[in-house]
Amino acid sequence: MLPTESKKALSFKRCIEDGDLVIVYERHDVMKPVRVSKDGVLQNRFGVYKHSDWIGKPLGTKVFSNKGKFVYLLAPTPELWTLVLSHRTQILYIADISFVVMYLELVPGCVVLESGTGSGSLSTSLARAVAPTGHVYSFDFHEQRADSAREDFEKTGISSLVTVEVRDIQGEGFPEKLSGLADAVFLDLPQPWLAVPSAAKMLKQDGVVCSFSPCIEQVQRTCEVLRSEFIEIRTFEVLLRTYEVKEVKVDDGQRQDEDIGDVRPCKRKHRSNEDNTVSHDNSSVAPAATTSVVMARPCSEARGHTGYLTFARLQCLS
Repeated sequence: MLPTESKKALSFKRCIEDGDLVIVYERHDVMKPVRVSKDGVLQNRFGVYKHSDWIGKPLGTKVFSNKGKFVYLLAPTPELWTLVLSHRTQILYIADISFVVMYLELVPGCVVLESGTGSGSLSTSLARAVAPTGHVYSFDFHEQRADSAREDFEKTGISSLVTVEVRDIQGEGFPEKLSGLADAVFLDLPQPWLAVPSAAKMLKQDGVVCSFSPCIEQVQRTCEVLRSEFIEIRTFEVLLRTYEVKEVKVDDGQRQDEDIGDVRPCKRKHRSNEDNTVSHDNSSVAPAATTSVVMARPCSEARGHTGYLTFARLQCLS
């Protein structure tokens, strides 16, 4: 996934090898991570897939089962990994993650401190942003979660870019050994204002801190503490609205129902000459011509509020 090894540089043209992690894509909402093994087999509702048929094929390949059904084999990019990872805690999704990476001004070579690690969704994107020469130091007070995160980083090949430690940042602060080394600090804590003084000590001059909080009361208390040593304090709420795009076939002269893809046949009215009554007939004299129409509508599963992102820059000392 990341250019940490010269032989496996970040390239979607690289061929799959024995032991690689791939994302098996069935449809946009059904994906799973699979470790490729020459003797391995994947079974799903589409049939049986032999891993041996995958080895040597480039990432992005369409592979077929014994029933003739297919899935795609995709690279475990941070975007896809966020959608398939195990949820040990509530995670950040792509809209918030992309906003964080941009406003923390992350580039290759940066050093980032993160608390807490959680499920590692953000950690993976931070690692890609600072690769190949930067580093992410991630802290979580829960030892089992930290161990699980390390295992995930090994799977995705970013363990050389992320160091996970068990530490209560709210109570102890960040380690003194990192003082003045961080370009950015990210806080995802129940009481982030308690960690703000320690974050200020960790940052380089002009460094940026970001705090993620689901409640506005947390934001207010954090901003009060930030004012003592930080400037440019800003809070954002990122709301993403996605659209579902489908191509549907519509009979000429017929009206399409509001629901995408739900096209109902029109009933033809016939008036009887004898009793002046109206009858309905679903039959047609000749088959109507059809045309393809591309329709778009907001997805019904769109996520609402996730949290507030508060950014602040360390005030430079004159």
